[in-house]
Amino acid sequence: MSLLKAKLASQIPDLKDRVRNLGKNHGSKVISQVTVEQVLGGMRGIKSLICDTSEVGLDYGLVIRGIPILELTDKLPEDVLWLMLTGELPSAEESKDLQKEINSRMEVPEYIWNILEAFPKDAHPMNVLSAIVIALGNYSKFRREYDKGLKKDLYWEYTLEDSLDLIAKMPVIAAAIYRTRFGKGDIIKPKKDLDWGANYAYMLGIEGNMDEWYKLMRMYMVVHCDHESGNVSAFTSHVVGSALSDVYYSLSAGLSGLAGPLHGLANQECLKFVLETLEKFGKVPTDDELRAYAKERLDKGLVIPGYGHAVLRVTDPRFTASVEWGKKVIPNDDRFVMVEKLFKIVPDLLIEQGKAKDPWPNVDAATGALLYHYGIKEFEYYTVIFSVSRALGICSQLILSRAMGEPITRPKSVTMHWMEHEVNKS
Repeated sequence: MSLLKAKLASQIPDLKDRVRNLGKNHGSKVISQVTVEQVLGGMRGIKSLICDTSEVGLDYGLVIRGIPILELTDKLPEDVLWLMLTGELPSAEESKDLQKEINSRMEVPEYIWNILEAFPKDAHPMNVLSAIVIALGNYSKFRREYDKGLKKDLYWEYTLEDSLDLIAKMPVIAAAIYRTRFGKGDIIKPKKDLDWGANYAYMLGIEGNMDEWYKLMRMYMVVHCDHESGNVSAFTSHVVGSALSDVYYSLSAGLSGLAGPLHGLANQECLKFVLETLEKFGKVPTDDELRAYAKERLDKGLVIPGYGHAVLRVTDPRFTASVEWGKKVIPNDDRFVMVEKLFKIVPDLLIEQGKAKDPWPNVDAATGALLYHYGIKEFEYYTVIFSVSRALGICSQLILSRAMGEPITRPKSVTMHWMEHEVNKS
């Protein structure tokens, strides 16, 4: 038994007791009220999900198991996976054991490469990734054991097995998609002596300062790994998983949501705006030039990509982590200089014009510029990188959901007529 599985096995009985006690002793207690505005506004702020892996505070941003994300940016993604699942950072021995466990599962079945080869050359990378994740489900250990008659108490064990298999293969597949889709040459196989994030960076085939590139990819994987369970990708995966669909079905469904312009595509929109602005001025604009240009856009009813967030009311700490990286490593890169200038100018403009409840930047406002600097210039691919990272959180949430014995998700819907009748009763 792996050290991670043993750790979870020792914790899950207590987790189940907590769930039972809450339901038994406080099942009828009201914890949230729902307004018409929330129903019409995408269920924003309605407390109706359990997510132990992370929380996002209005005034402080992402926290993983009680640890602010800015305190985790120098950790390995594997260590943060352990943290999300167990509530503790691993010891050196536990970290090495998990790395070894993941590396042992990286081999991809041959039929997957045949599927990849069969896609049209202009297929969107997210279409390819989502389809391949589904295709990997042919080897789902959870589904195999469930069909034999798996006891409920063991659901989490085989969900863990599938999750580790899928997490291990995600960077291998994602890197192969990049190299195949964009004509970068032969697929690069993983190295057994590299950690998960560094292996992904290596398999992309980027040349240059590899130490920097590995560190950036590790940080990117950490800061994007989770963001509560109410975002589109995590929530979609949760709903599908609640039907006892395996991890492959669940993650693929979540990736379909991540591919949307209002979710995972945002980082490429931010970089596109930066590049278009540089092209318009033929240089990095002065503060006055950039302020006038941004004001003109806002006056026309256009947005400044990367500013404002559905939950946060402060600067996204993941943005802060990315900017701190840029200041240390690429301070003179024109695209990064633009990111800093926008941060100095745009929030004040938004506040002046009353354009946003939250005028502060989110993580997408910075990460594209970092990836572009190191050679990932294909915008369509950025959401695939996001997906590899987010698989850590989505799989962790699903494992814990199975451990808690959560039922199928089935909220009640109402008609517009019912809503209008209710609000007019008084």
